Amino acid sequence: MKVTLVRHAMTEQNFLEVCQGRKNSSLNDSGRRQCLKLKEKLKNEKFDYCYMSPMLRTVETAIILVGDRVLTIPDDRLIERNLGEFEGMSRKFYDSKKFWDYYLNSSDRGVEPVQEIFKRAEDFLNDIKEKYKGENKKILIVSHASLIRALRHLILNHDYNSNLLDIDIPNLYCETFEIQE
Repeated sequence: MKVTLVRHAMTEQNFLEVCQGRKNSSLNDSGRRQCLKLKEKLKNEKFDYCYMSPMLRTVETAIILVGDRVLTIPDDRLIERNLGEFEGMSRKFYDSKKFWDYYLNSSDRGVEPVQEIFKRAEDFLNDIKEKYKGENKKILIVSHASLIRALRHLILNHDYNSNLLDIDIPNLYCETFEIQE
């Protein structure tokens, strides 16, 4: 099975470097243009399914990328990390290293613990592996930076002691992986 991980395109909050978390926001004009460029790059890809977070920015991204050519399936496990008190605040106040330390697993100020993000990502991956076992499916997954990061680490079998922030996940990040069942 092949999975293509895509982070949603740019929103106004991304542009302003404000923590969104679970605040529902739509794409800005720049984000819509980003989607059209990626849509062009992916035009020859034939996806069997598109799983997406049910949040507006991911739904918009998925619809622009695949339109009605592919069945889109919202999945709550792909929703963005709850950033607690940091939602709506400048990103400069959010300590990424603290909140991405797997063993510290901090939930200070209402932030969803990193182990919960990995659990949601692992549950989702196990479900699609089981559901499409033995089938050569191509699946598009449109989500958020935290879930994309967790999914990527799980797919690559990274150690939890490794630097979980080892790669930047910018708006409209896109990477394809072959997953063994």
